[in-house]
Amino acid sequence: MPSLMVKLYSVIFKYQQKHLLQGLIETPESNKSNPFGITSRPHESIAASNPSFTDGVATKDIRANPYSSLSLRIFLPDTAVTSSLASSYQIPNYGGYSPVEGRSHRKLPVMLQFHGGGFVSGSNESVGNDAFCRRIAKLCDVIVVAVGYRLAPETKYPGAFEDGFKVLNWLAKQSNLAVCGRLGAQNHIFDSFGASMVEPWLAAHGDTSRCVLLGVSSGANIADYVARKAVEAGKRLDPVKVVAQILMFPFFIGRTPTHSEIKLASTYFYDKTMCKLAWKLFLPKEEFNLDHPAANPLIAGRQPPLKCMPPTITVVAEHDFMRDRAIAYSEELRKVNVDAPLLDYKDAVHEFATLDVLLQTPQAQACAEDVSIWVKKYISLRGHEFSY
Repeated sequence: MPSLMVKLYSVIFKYQQKHLLQGLIETPESNKSNPFGITSRPHESIAASNPSFTDGVATKDIRANPYSSLSLRIFLPDTAVTSSLASSYQIPNYGGYSPVEGRSHRKLPVMLQFHGGGFVSGSNESVGNDAFCRRIAKLCDVIVVAVGYRLAPETKYPGAFEDGFKVLNWLAKQSNLAVCGRLGAQNHIFDSFGASMVEPWLAAHGDTSRCVLLGVSSGANIADYVARKAVEAGKRLDPVKVVAQILMFPFFIGRTPTHSEIKLASTYFYDKTMCKLAWKLFLPKEEFNLDHPAANPLIAGRQPPLKCMPPTITVVAEHDFMRDRAIAYSEELRKVNVDAPLLDYKDAVHEFATLDVLLQTPQAQACAEDVSIWVKKYISLRGHEFSY
């Protein structure tokens, strides 16, 4: 069984989240719509970014799109910096790491991370998500780009999904801008958000030909959508290549209940009632259906075929209402010869890995290590480790 600390925090979480969901449901529709969107709720505890290497990881925030609230937090592990660059950590006018032009830089895979929160809460800058992304950046030796997608109900489906794919396209544009910069032409090139500036950390250290998608809870639904869109886009995304995805306790549901959805209907953290409220807030009223393609990964006719999906590792927890549908999706991927292992953690609850800053469970550290071992076989070095 989960520890007493986990049980107590679950009670507090469910009280707060149900209050938030019910309040949003009762808000008049005219007050919900906000095309610009929001990416964080007032109750979220936010961790400040720090562009110097603290605990082995430097972070910075980017407002990715001037036309919406879409934001990014970049996590750069210090393994990206060679010893010859040690003296360049502090820049007087900036106070953080800045790559030095004309020197070699180690290239790392790029991992897009989508936080959880039932589409209606959570943040890429929250204390829990910040700690989780730092852990993943160090263990996997990757640049993590945590996506602050627009939340519901201010932005309904497909807003958050489109934000995810927009960031993948932004990565491709950034890679191309970096190449133009090395050719001395970046001042004449504009990316999809109308900015001609290259993001220096990604330009110096990012290898988008080794791109991984990581989604947590509702973020896993977004990651799966982005993976599907990447398959459909094919070479149009060059040089970005999605080589693997990580789905952690995905927020899947369906009209016909599974065994876990019956047995664990009132379990820890997200339960049946809360899930349905979240989906009502996320899906447009005329589209509300628990077998909606955004909710149920195994409805008939979803494209592209499952056999085209990238290698996919799925993480589930013993006491998670949504576990069975995630297991079924993983099984279907294996049936069509996709490398799709399943990691099932006993005595664990929904989002146990990203709540570890509060819960400090042994399963969370083990999960991060298990995921890093698997993903490294798909992000192993391709070509040259350094660029100029």
